[in-house]
Amino acid sequence: MGYNEKWEQYTEKYQRLCVENDTIPDSLFKEYGVNRGLRDINGNGVLTGLTNISKIDSFRMEDGKKVPCDGKLWYRGYNVTDWVRSIPEHSFGFEKTAFLLLFGKAPTPEEEKEFAELVAAGRELPTNFTRDVIMKASTKDIMNSMTRSILTLASYDANANANDVGNVIRQCLNLVSVFPMLAVYGYHAYNHYERDQSMYIHRPDPKLSTAEDLLMMLRPDKKYSFLEAKVLDVALMLHMEHGGGNNSTFTTRVVTSSGSDTYSAIAAAMSSLKGPKHGGANIKVMEMMDDIRAHVKDYADKEEVAYYLGKILDGEAFDRKGLIYGMGHAVYSLSDPRERIFKDFVRRLSVEKHRENDMMLYTNIEELAPEIIAEKRKIYKGVSPNVDFYSGFVYEMLGIPVELYTPIFAVARIVGWSAHRLEEIVGMGKIIRPAYKSVMEELTL
Repeated sequence: MGYNEKWEQYTEKYQRLCVENDTIPDSLFKEYGVNRGLRDINGNGVLTGLTNISKIDSFRMEDGKKVPCDGKLWYRGYNVTDWVRSIPEHSFGFEKTAFLLLFGKAPTPEEEKEFAELVAAGRELPTNFTRDVIMKASTKDIMNSMTRSILTLASYDANANANDVGNVIRQCLNLVSVFPMLAVYGYHAYNHYERDQSMYIHRPDPKLSTAEDLLMMLRPDKKYSFLEAKVLDVALMLHMEHGGGNNSTFTTRVVTSSGSDTYSAIAAAMSSLKGPKHGGANIKVMEMMDDIRAHVKDYADKEEVAYYLGKILDGEAFDRKGLIYGMGHAVYSLSDPRERIFKDFVRRLSVEKHRENDMMLYTNIEELAPEIIAEKRKIYKGVSPNVDFYSGFVYEMLGIPVELYTPIFAVARIVGWSAHRLEEIVGMGKIIRPAYKSVMEELTL
């Protein structure tokens, strides 16, 4: 009898034992003052370190009290709203923003050009790597495919385990360069071997920006409009980094603090990001929007839209979990600055793609959902749309398949992870070792 057949005999028993012996009641968390998920009742994270890379503002102090305010996100001292708007209209900002996050200063024009050329030069995989690694055992889970590729790249690095700053910078920059290839090639392999579609493996063009290269490699005809690449470039900039307290960035720092290598640290971050509570939020928004389109006849009728949103919130529609996806954030209260920046670009793309009617639906939901949530829920802070509310819509308009939504998030976030890995190596030095209070009952034989 094989393992799977044998396992079927014990499934129910082992599940029951785990549930019985691994459940810790809420009363004990309160008794010992321990916050579930390292977050208090207001959603604030427990401080676990210091960083000079980014910052989030969601409250201001008035008369000794925290008052919700419009959210702000800072990259190395620069307000992200101002930073994104400073990128010339006919230019791309991924490389410039990556330099800022990694090295702590805005690049000079010469440094920006030099860095962009270095990133472009790094878009090269080892000989036969695409065939022997990416195409082998193709999977719909592109995040797993990329993680396998990241760990395999260590085998091609003669200094894979060296953690001196110069070597780690080299490794991180190379991963920033090849991430678009790992994502797109992983998808094409899946599309060919699992879905019987044609496969296209386009080599990257060193003259293109990261956003342009990604679209070019993804599309059979290699064609894209400037606006398409511009909107994707903005999305990548806004997803690069987020305050240092998110799950995958913390994972990067925890693994880095142990002395592990770059490839292991980034693979661990990938495993965190792929979780549906972290990087997969935009997919749930898209599924919800498809459901709303199927049940709302007139997107301009706010009463009809509000009625169906109420049904979703009451657990009577969509996935019956009582959540309006894309609304609210663990940190932001009145607004997510990334969503506010992104919305203008989304609107422009919706016009080019003749999706103004869908844009109207999104706009109405953005207006109505916070009001309905405030009416039906007891909340401790404001509720507003987050960046994931629009990102899935953008990816859909760009013709990006759902399987690549979270991998594209990773293409951006590899920059933030790399910045935090470097900061951990340079400035921290101690292994991160959290404490758990044991509530185990002592037994005698």
